Amino acid sequence: MPETDPKVDEFFASLEQWRDELAALRRIALRCGLTEAYKWRQPCYTYQDSNVAILGAFKSSCTLSFFKGALLKDPQGILTKPGENTRAARVARFTSVSQIETLTPLLESYLRDAIRLEQEGARVDRSEGVDPEAPAELDARPREDPALKAAFEALTPGRQRAYLMHFAAAKQSSTRTARIDKCAPRILDGKGLNDCTCGHTQKPPGCDGSHKHYR
Repeated sequence: MPETDPKVDEFFASLEQWRDELAALRRIALRCGLTEAYKWRQPCYTYQDSNVAILGAFKSSCTLSFFKGALLKDPQGILTKPGENTRAARVARFTSVSQIETLTPLLESYLRDAIRLEQEGARVDRSEGVDPEAPAELDARPREDPALKAAFEALTPGRQRAYLMHFAAAKQSSTRTARIDKCAPRILDGKGLNDCTCGHTQKPPGCDGSHKHYR
C-alpha cells in the first residue's frame, strides 16, 4: 500500500467527526494505488501529479469527490454535482462506515476508472453551456466607477461567472442594482461571491460559516 502523508495523519488526528468514515475512504483510495497528499487542507489523492479525488468533512456528511467525475459512468447514481453550475467535479456523500463498506467495490471501480481517464489524458469539456451575459446595470457601473470594472475583470473566470449569475437571476432592475451595490466591496477586494471575507474560514477561499462563532 502506498505511503501515507504525515500531514494527512495530522488531519485525521484533529477530526472530531467522520474520522472512521474518512479513514475507510482513505484505505480505499490507497488500495487503488493513488498518491496521498494534503491540499486545500484536505486529503487529496493523485495519479502522476494529477488530482483524482479528495476527501471532505462537513456537518451533515463526509465526502469523496472526483475532480473529473462528470466523465465517470455512475450506474447507481451515487455521484452528484457539488454545485448547480459545477461542470467537472462530482461528489459521493456518506454518513456511516457500513454505507461505505457496502459501496466499496463500486468506489474502487470509480477510482480505477478515474485513474484510467488520467492515463488517457481525458479532459472535461468546459465549453458546454453559455455563460450569462452581464446585465445592463453592471455594464453601466464602470462609467461611474471605473475601479469596479478593473476589479471585476481581474477576478478569475469562475468568480466572474458566479457574480453574473447572481446578478442576472434577479428579475427586477432595482434588485439587480441592489445586488451589484452590495457585492461591489467584495469585487473591489478581489473576493468571489462565496469567498470568505472574515478570515476565520477553515476551508479557504470559501466561507464555511466560521464567522458565525465570532460575532
